[in-house]
Amino acid sequence: MLKFVFWLLAGVNLLVLAIGQGYLGSFRSETREPARLKNQLQAGKLTLLAQEQATVPAAPPATEAAAVPTPPLSYACTEVGNFLLADGRRFEAQVAALDLGDRQSRRNVAGQEISSYMVYIPPQGSKEGADRKAGELKQLGVTNYFIMNEGSSLRWGISLGVFKSETSAQSQLASLNKQGVHSARVAPRYSTSKQMAYQFRDLDAATRARLEKIKAQFPDQELRSCK
Repeated sequence: MLKFVFWLLAGVNLLVLAIGQGYLGSFRSETREPARLKNQLQAGKLTLLAQEQATVPAAPPATEAAAVPTPPLSYACTEVGNFLLADGRRFEAQVAALDLGDRQSRRNVAGQEISSYMVYIPPQGSKEGADRKAGELKQLGVTNYFIMNEGSSLRWGISLGVFKSETSAQSQLASLNKQGVHSARVAPRYSTSKQMAYQFRDLDAATRARLEKIKAQFPDQELRSCK
């Protein structure tokens, strides 16, 4: 009887040992660590890395975009004018030093120029009004006058003289003021004239500056952009 109990206990101990070592499998879904390591595929090729080796290298900084060169400043079309014939010839002679070839052209412009100066009394609204004003002039001792009629832009005004220069016209006005005529004025008279304008194309900044310097000698002329 004692032998039976001894072998029974020995068998139970062997069974518990076998279960503990996993020789008979496991009744749970997890496996013990020794068995898990044995079940890994190609476990011998695994390598442990140090912390500095496992650090992901930072991406290289993006290169700066290449600077786009700024194109030189260019003036597509520049025009100077409007010149009367004499001034235009002088301007043209100086511009020849720029040697622009077919980038320079000249065009004729219909314009006006001052031909004389007139001393006058503004329009009086009607022939009767002009006649009354003429009577007042006579009383002041002014006899050299002319009533302007339908053919004039100053219809029913009174002309008191036409002069070649503005200085002469202003002198006449001063004399009339002394006689008591205070409504008179001085105005230029224009006539149609042929004028010239010069165009310059595709000028760089330096050439444009030289052109402006030449134009400065003709202060009455305008420098402008064109098409």
